[in-house]
Amino acid sequence: MIFDVYGPLVLSLLLALVGPVIARRVAPALAAPVLASAAVLTAAATTWSLVLLAAALLGDAPPVIREAREAGRPVMDPVPEVIGLGASAALLVVAVRLHRAVRAERSTRRALRRLCAGQPADTELIVAASAVPQAFAIPGRPGRILVTSAMLSALTPAERRVLLAHERAHLTYRHGALVTAVTLAAAANPLLRPVRTAVAFLVERWADEQAADLVGDRRTTARALARAALTAGRARAACALGFTDRAVTRRIAALQTTPPPRLWTAAAAVLALGALPALLAADATGDLMGLLSGALS
Repeated sequence: MIFDVYGPLVLSLLLALVGPVIARRVAPALAAPVLASAAVLTAAATTWSLVLLAAALLGDAPPVIREAREAGRPVMDPVPEVIGLGASAALLVVAVRLHRAVRAERSTRRALRRLCAGQPADTELIVAASAVPQAFAIPGRPGRILVTSAMLSALTPAERRVLLAHERAHLTYRHGALVTAVTLAAAANPLLRPVRTAVAFLVERWADEQAADLVGDRRTTARALARAALTAGRARAACALGFTDRAVTRRIAALQTTPPPRLWTAAAAVLALGALPALLAADATGDLMGLLSGALS
């Protein structure tokens, strides 16, 4: 049980190191969902490992072990007392962080829905009269694209096509769900913050590539991104997927080169890395159950 229960925590560090590398080397359309899936699996496994460590100390295990020892059957404590206490405290922190993350997500979504209030249900594009150049996708059913008049006036017709194609890609491929999932994973396991940053960047790169394919001109896409970034305002909705968010300089540079390849072997390795903590947590659960069963027999 000892290796199995601590393994997910160690593998979290490895995934945090691998995530940024995958973000640079693998096509965004493949890397983003793979990293998000691996992060969710790893976060779930590390949280369950903390539950096992805490349960071994504070749940039903200590009375069972005491009774077994009183009956003359030698049984070892599953974990040291200090580890169990530390796991209990960590679980409390995880619960608080998840609550805050969920509350922030709901608050932002309510604010975004208010921006769309009064618009017809079948309206995808909403143009707001504002002197602040902004554009972002609003996830939902239906999803909306909110663009300010200042942003539209700053772009040429071809660049407007790029902007709308970019935001439409966010809605089509449900990038908001990916970002939300990895945000909650990082809230449960702070070691996964680099993965969250990588996925947030990748969904923007993914939308850039989709826009470039639709327009048929990577230079026009890069120029639209550069012009929008130069004129965009600082304020934005926290959970919206904006055209000029996330490392604009790196995104422009990427559009001036050939798209990265779909490295399926690298993607499979990342998925395996995400699945391994779940397997270790399941094995640790079996070990704990076996220990308690032996104490009861």
